[in-house]
Amino acid sequence: MKKEGHSHTEFCPHGSGDDVELMIQKAIKFGFTEYSITEHAPLPPAFKQDYAGTLTGLTEASMALSDLPAYFKKCRHLQTKYQAQLKINIGFELDFLPTQLAWTRDFWAEYGPQTQDNVLSVHFMQGTAAKFWCVDDTLADFKTGLLDPQKGNGQALYGQYLRALLVAVQTDLGVNAPRRLGHMTLIKKFQDYFNLPAKFNAANLALVDQLFTVLAQRHFALDLNAAGLYKPYCNESYPYPDLIVAAKAASIPLVYGSDAHSIAEIGQAYHQLEKFI
Repeated sequence: MKKEGHSHTEFCPHGSGDDVELMIQKAIKFGFTEYSITEHAPLPPAFKQDYAGTLTGLTEASMALSDLPAYFKKCRHLQTKYQAQLKINIGFELDFLPTQLAWTRDFWAEYGPQTQDNVLSVHFMQGTAAKFWCVDDTLADFKTGLLDPQKGNGQALYGQYLRALLVAVQTDLGVNAPRRLGHMTLIKKFQDYFNLPAKFNAANLALVDQLFTVLAQRHFALDLNAAGLYKPYCNESYPYPDLIVAAKAASIPLVYGSDAHSIAEIGQAYHQLEKFI
């Protein structure tokens, strides 16, 4: 099965604005047989008080609550229109925010039953001033909010992110909660700019082992995300190849995701990752 498991739409404020229907048409042309629309779920309004980074890292991180009716209407229309050519799943990429669990569970109780496939991701971590900072927004926020509190120690920062993932996948978010972990090495997005370690050290690999054990126990799959290959300061997939091998050895299902925010990104690196697998 040729599946696209992680993709976005024109409802994403930090995307290209490309029409999701045109993205789906390209996926059909490329021979995909299943396609998951996983737009960034709205963030809890109260999260603003927990956040300390550049404002756009918050305001442009996800679709708006007010867009939900239009999002579901369009996605359902596309499901019907292309059902003979492609199985389309409607879902979200859900942010795990440990300070906003009550809101997240309420949101999921209402909207989760309307979805078929979802991704659970960590885009925000606690850092400077005990506030949350975006992991993948700006270089300045990454340094000030996350790297500096770890005294520039990349391995310590990696460990913090892995522990955040462990908490995320072990937290009960209710029925229909996501069962696929998104871009597990997103913390390495700016590795080349800050000269961070290329690979996890022994302590962090032990955390990876713990994470894979929990993923297996909780029947999670792993997002095999191509987007990092095209980020100017990352230049590798999420997760990086050694961890892909380890995930396969641990029998963790891997689902290709372009993480496309534009038509051009649909199918990116699919052949490369398929050949590696």
